[in-house]
Amino acid sequence: MRVVGINLYPVKSTRARTVDRARVEWWGLAGDRRWAVVTPEGEPITARHCRPLFTITASTTPDDGLLLTAPGAPDLAVPRPEPAHTVPVGFVNLDRAAAGGAAADEWLTATLGRPARLVWLADTTARAVPEAVGGQPGDVYAFGDTMPVHLVSLGSLRRLDDWIAETAVERGEELPEPLEVGRFRANVVIEGAPAFAEDDWKRLRVGAVDFRVAGHCGRCVMTTIDPASLASGKEPIRTLARHRRWDGWAWFGIQLVPETLGEIAVGDPVEALP
Repeated sequence: MRVVGINLYPVKSTRARTVDRARVEWWGLAGDRRWAVVTPEGEPITARHCRPLFTITASTTPDDGLLLTAPGAPDLAVPRPEPAHTVPVGFVNLDRAAAGGAAADEWLTATLGRPARLVWLADTTARAVPEAVGGQPGDVYAFGDTMPVHLVSLGSLRRLDDWIAETAVERGEELPEPLEVGRFRANVVIEGAPAFAEDDWKRLRVGAVDFRVAGHCGRCVMTTIDPASLASGKEPIRTLARHRRWDGWAWFGIQLVPETLGEIAVGDPVEALP
């Protein structure tokens, strides 16, 4: 098995930034989901309900700043926020975050067509992974949904594509194109594993970095949205719910917690550990 893709999402729910290598921190991959967009009241805004977020590209800068770009909008450089200048937020296990600034708020509001505020997680030890989803004492994460790192396997995706095609034939529908792996917004994409072999993994070594497999990833409506066209359909949730549904969720991919730190890179070997 080997790594074939590494993706960062500097601002939660914006476009993927594909990289060749990334540094693994206790809270996730450096540069991944340390920023987020919220309402003026602090409630999270994601592409589940605000698709224009998919049109925004965010890049981190060496000084912990951010560069935001979007079609039809001027580029905006956002300096590193002042950690002491915080605003209320409504994330699980996090009630305050550093304010991104008035310029960023105005830019997001204009780009998204709704009032919005940019926030930054200054203290990467502040947000504990909930025990209910597999967190253990000391596990922390940034603005991801449940865990520091998310991994998917192309072997499992190919099996899902086959199931989706079977569903289409049964329903007399036109055969769909294979799904882009980007629909699942994973940090790490691997190949070389049998379909859904990851269901049985307990620990994983990627390059020289070890991870604990903390659980599966429950999929939501975001996977039904094409991030390029912003069009939505029934797949893959319809078929996942048929083949991979338990505990009220449709499952695809696994969630990882770092056990050691280091760097991972495209091409790195991947090994399941006892």
